[in-house]
Amino acid sequence: MKMNVGSLDRLIRLLLASVLFYLGLFPYSGSALGIGLVVAGGVSLATGLLGFCGFYSLLGLRTSQPVEQI
Repeated sequence: MKMNVGSLDRLIRLLLASVLFYLGLFPYSGSALGIGLVVAGGVSLATGLLGFCGFYSLLGLRTSQPVEQI
């Protein structure tokens, strides 16, 4: 699994995850929308921490800089 998410993209995903978790756990807790927000936050958190996005792979996108081989 190669990293395809750049630093700025990872930061945005982590910030988005925190907002989604907050909305899902407090204002919309116990509702279907709240559960959906928590799941979306979890996906955003995972892609932000791992630096890999499966959707980017399907589309052939890459926001990270290629690593040069020595």
